[in-house]
Amino acid sequence: MATTETFYEVMRRQGITRRSFLKYCSLTATALGLEPIFASKIAHAMETKPRTPVLWLHGLECTCCSESFIRSAHPLVSDVVLSMISLDYDDTLMASAGHQAEAILGEIREKYKGNYILAVEGNPPLNQDGMSCIIGGRPFVDQLKEVAADCKAVISWGSCASWGCVQAAHPNPTQATPVHKVITDKPIIKVPGCPPIAEVMTGVITYMLTFDRIPELDRQGRPKMFYGQRIHDKCYRRPHFDAGQYVEDWDDEGARKGYCLYKMGCKGPTTYNACSTVRWNNGVSFPIQSGHGCIGCSEDGFWDKGSFYHHVTTTHGFGIEANADKVGIAAAGTVGAAITAHAAASAIQRIKQRSGEHHEENDKA
Repeated sequence: MATTETFYEVMRRQGITRRSFLKYCSLTATALGLEPIFASKIAHAMETKPRTPVLWLHGLECTCCSESFIRSAHPLVSDVVLSMISLDYDDTLMASAGHQAEAILGEIREKYKGNYILAVEGNPPLNQDGMSCIIGGRPFVDQLKEVAADCKAVISWGSCASWGCVQAAHPNPTQATPVHKVITDKPIIKVPGCPPIAEVMTGVITYMLTFDRIPELDRQGRPKMFYGQRIHDKCYRRPHFDAGQYVEDWDDEGARKGYCLYKMGCKGPTTYNACSTVRWNNGVSFPIQSGHGCIGCSEDGFWDKGSFYHHVTTTHGFGIEANADKVGIAAAGTVGAAITAHAAASAIQRIKQRSGEHHEENDKA
């Protein structure tokens, strides 16, 4: 395998001090939700491990994942692309084109067999022999299978690669198919979202390059560090949900007060993502904070689950504020029933006790 510079060597060559390097490692550990002790492990890995080649392929997609990736702030995408990885092929970002660009795929497969990461944005259509997506004069599905054969692992960027997204929505005329249903013999990390959050994308790459392993995944193949909780769990409007305070119509009084958007179709209670914690645009905001409910774009089949503006789950809040009288009446009724039951039991016990005493007196007589 050809040798490449380590991340640390590249940073020093660019004039970055060791103090700044260690600060970067600490910030990276924090961004990944790791304990402070991992900062030293990240530093050691970056000082000793060579940069990993990455081949980034594009199938049926709208390029929103790439657009999101290049807007990452923590860590800066320039650090990831120029230092931590060797992005050898990306037909959207690379300068070369045509046969020169396609030749790179063969070179990397030969030089770094079993040691490069394959990143896939979009999905392959299987109908009509894959003719709905042609890359370099041949079906994308053929390119995908060929490049995946010698890769170390596959990252499925976005809901298109992870689930199929809008291309696979009913009736799916091109038979757009998620990557994991085409590539079945390689580790696959799904990073869904339409698009995924920029810092989530760079965070996944940083973890893989630092620890030389894929992050812990949930049962659907998503990194738990970013997809382990529902948006609903950390949403700043959650107290209004618990209190039964909802927006009933756009621009009503509840909307002006920042009430919960669940009744307006928000899918936060059923969507697993980091939007309510990491947020978007350098942590400035996310859809719910901007006044629009979550559409569940990181969940499988979200395009075919009905209108974005009708809640389709049976999630119920406590409704403390809205139903205080009902809660009080129910509680009083429960307590009253318990008291009645206790009194009845006590009365029965006393009757049995008296009956026993009466029998004892008759026996003595």
